[in-house]
Amino acid sequence: MEHAGKHALITGGGTGIGAGIALALAEAGAEVTITGRRAEKLEDVAAMSPRLHALVMDVDDEASVRAGIAAAAEARGPVRICVANAGIADGGPFAKTTLAQWRKTMTTNLDGVFLTFQAAMATLEDATPARMIAISSIAGVRGLKNAIPYTVTKHGVIGLIRGLSEEFMRRPITFNALCPGYVDTAIVRNQLPGLMKRFGVDEQGAIDTIARGNRHRKLLELDETTSALMWLCSDGARSVNGQTIEISGGQV
Repeated sequence: MEHAGKHALITGGGTGIGAGIALALAEAGAEVTITGRRAEKLEDVAAMSPRLHALVMDVDDEASVRAGIAAAAEARGPVRICVANAGIADGGPFAKTTLAQWRKTMTTNLDGVFLTFQAAMATLEDATPARMIAISSIAGVRGLKNAIPYTVTKHGVIGLIRGLSEEFMRRPITFNALCPGYVDTAIVRNQLPGLMKRFGVDEQGAIDTIARGNRHRKLLELDETTSALMWLCSDGARSVNGQTIEISGGQV
């Protein structure tokens, strides 16, 4: 119960990595606000623990973020652990990427992290210890073809983390980014039918195609990302600040 009495907030907490993180923090005693746009997904996750609390919030909408986080803090206290996880990963050739697609990705993946951190930090007193963690990607430390807007936003998130870690160095608050590779989640599994059709392979062949993006050529398990995050939230990681932790089976 390391985090008993703390309020944690996870954006994109209704599915995948976000849901896994939320459950782990709740098991460690935190009161966890999970946010997202789909109430039914959030409620399904919230039903798994009395310490999970659903909040419909859209990181694309400034008013929604500021009002939502302020309300969560009023109900459960200052946001001591903030995980900016919400994001989108649309892809396609650079030449066919529209300005609307570019701007949508920037708004969700980069503006959303900026707004989430700023609103969460507004709930804290200067002396309150806190952890601010962004879920970036291996795309934040290398280029991915056919995913230029996504790659740019994930690089930008790391820049935001590094800048914030310098600006708030004298406060008991840390800023770090996790950069997972391809994780075995519903988002990845949903890509399998298209890959099977495109490459003429069975399901395992499609999984192997995705897994080649990880250095050890295996899909990551959800607990690998969750465990790294729980360490960053621990007291033992209190001097880990401004870092990017790559989880991809090898050097990226």
